[in-house]
Parts: sequence; structure tokens; C-alpha cells
Amino acid sequence: MEWVTTISIWIIPTIIALVLVAGTLKRVPTYETFVEGAKEGVQMSFSIIPYLVGMLVAITVFRESGAMEFFISLMRPMLQAIGIPADIVPLALIRPLSGTGALGMTSDLIATHGPDSFIGRLASTMQGSTDTTFYVLTVYFGAVGIRKMGDALKVGLLADIIGVLASIIIVSLIFL
Repeated sequence: MEWVTTISIWIIPTIIALVLVAGTLKRVPTYETFVEGAKEGVQMSFSIIPYLVGMLVAITVFRESGAMEFFISLMRPMLQAIGIPADIVPLALIRPLSGTGALGMTSDLIATHGPDSFIGRLASTMQGSTDTTFYVLTVYFGAVGIRKMGDALKVGLLADIIGVLASIIIVSLIFL
């Protein structure tokens, strides 16, 4: 396994060196191109900030208002009937909104129930099987000026639902 460590240490510097060598061989002004890309990156980050703040405020209001707890209390009887732990629902709801919020919830679930528990394994699998759909649409689509994102939203949420269901089914099959 020592070779894996060696490869992981050298892979990024090697890729960067290959890009620089290829650019130089093609007579591309590599430093100037890098600086121009950095300028665009800074401009992009400033254009993303309003969308990011809006999304974070919406998530905080949803959680702190008690709306999430109310929603979970309504779903609890149905979830118990089909064998889904209600503790996992907040993660399934927050994951499409915020990666950081979902990671915090996953950490809390693992700290509470343990990493080898059903809920810990389910939370970990769900964290890796879903994406931050609303975050991606709000921040990235907003930053580049895409206003019509209905189809992307539908597909993204469908993928998240499939990821949640697949997580529940696979973890149940393997660990129960």
C-alpha cells in the first residue's frame, strides 16, 4: 500500500506539470493564462456570494422555525410503518439544500448512534449518494445567469430521491 501513498502525493503535481509542459510546447503564455483564469475565478466568487447568502438564510429559517420538526412529526407514523428511522429524514431533506448542513447532520447522527449502527451507515451512504441540488442550481446557475432551471431542478431532485431510496434499500439489505 506504500505505492498508493506515493501516487497520491505525486498525482496533482504531475498533472500540473503536464499541463504547463503541454502549454509551453503549444506556445501558450501559461502564466498570463493562469492569471487571467484567476481573475475570472475571483469575479465568479463575488457573483456567487448573494446567491449563497440567500440559500443559507433560507436553510436556517427552515430549520430554526420548527418547520422541519413539524414535517418530520407528520411523517413519523408512516416512516415507522415501512421501517425507515425518522432520525434520517432531516438529512434527506437538508442534503439537497446544503452540503455543509448535511455533513453536520451526518456527523451528529454518527456521534449519537455510532458509525457501525444502521443509522450511521445509512447516513453515510445517503451523504455519498445524493447531491446539493438546490445549492448547485442557485449558486452556479445564478452565477452564470441561467434563469430557466425547471428541468434541471426536476432531474436533480429525482436523482436525490433515487439516491435516498437506494441508500435505504441497499443498507437495509446489507446490514439488517
